[in-house]
Amino acid sequence: MADPHEFDDVMPDLENMTPKVPETLEENILHRVFFMILIAIMISLSKTLLVLLTFLQLVFVVLGKGKPNTRIAELGTDLGIWMAKAIRYQTAASEVKPWPWTELD
Repeated sequence: MADPHEFDDVMPDLENMTPKVPETLEENILHRVFFMILIAIMISLSKTLLVLLTFLQLVFVVLGKGKPNTRIAELGTDLGIWMAKAIRYQTAASEVKPWPWTELD
């Protein structure tokens, strides 16, 4: 069974945190629209990358007798963090753009 606290070190503590949704957007609306379209394309590419990583990890697990590849697992964690930041920007829950405009964390 999966550990429910596996990603506690990379995800914010939402139970003890009041969401800080911006009341108004500081960014020029045309710039924001441009970045939202660009990030939407990047999210689409990241979903394709996720499918490829999933199949590649499956091959490693099957051929490695149940042992996953740690580099693929770490890349999956980074991809998940990036997607979360991108989705927060897309839904205006945050004004922080994802990588490459900010650090990956």
